[in-house]
Amino acid sequence: MAPISLNSHSFLSHPTFYLSSSPPRQGQKRNKNSSFICCSNNGVDHQNPRVSIVEECGTRRKLLFQAVCATFAFPAVASAAETQLPEDFRVYTDDVNKFKINIPQDWQVGNGSGDGVRSLTAFYPPEASSSNVSLAITSLGADFTRLESFGKVDAFAETLIGGLDRSWQRPPGVAAKLIDTKASNGFYYIEYTLKSPGESRRHLFSVLGVANNGTYNRLYTLTGQFVDEDEEKLGPKIKKAVSSFRLM
Repeated sequence: MAPISLNSHSFLSHPTFYLSSSPPRQGQKRNKNSSFICCSNNGVDHQNPRVSIVEECGTRRKLLFQAVCATFAFPAVASAAETQLPEDFRVYTDDVNKFKINIPQDWQVGNGSGDGVRSLTAFYPPEASSSNVSLAITSLGADFTRLESFGKVDAFAETLIGGLDRSWQRPPGVAAKLIDTKASNGFYYIEYTLKSPGESRRHLFSVLGVANNGTYNRLYTLTGQFVDEDEEKLGPKIKKAVSSFRLM
């Protein structure tokens, strides 16, 4: 099967990702209709399966925008007890990129890369849905050794939301609302929502971390998303997956 093409619409450029799906499990069908959110200055486009990253904007804080833009709800930072593998979940481990995450047993996995992104991994349900979890890994300069190199979490989150919000336009565009921020255990946690006119509200949760693979520093940006309609069915699964994310 041909790779799934994820065309990224960023604020500054238009790189392309080619995300190839992992082989389906026995008795499991591939999901050809899973969609990923594309964020742009004009709002949110989910007509096509897309993932958006935001390229380097010339400041340390804006460098953190090199990430997948998606939508999802904000779970609390997991304690040691909460990181136990939930029922019907499996552990996905990437020994090359040094991370692990708990995902639902029947979810599919796609891997790829693109301009400015060394690795892109997507986790999504077998049925057609715009709810999913994605991880983008981008390279950083030698002086970016930790998240604090970009500024405090509150300041970064305000810049992020300000860059996404277009509710002030006439006619109004996408409305972005910051819900919560937290810095814990070397990660930034940012919760916010996106609401385009005439479309369902999307819940977003971003987890950002910095690590070194022995050669260069890397920025990890995990994103998950679900719309209001999927909150009961997929919201808890996405929350558990996102809160389980760990660097190795």
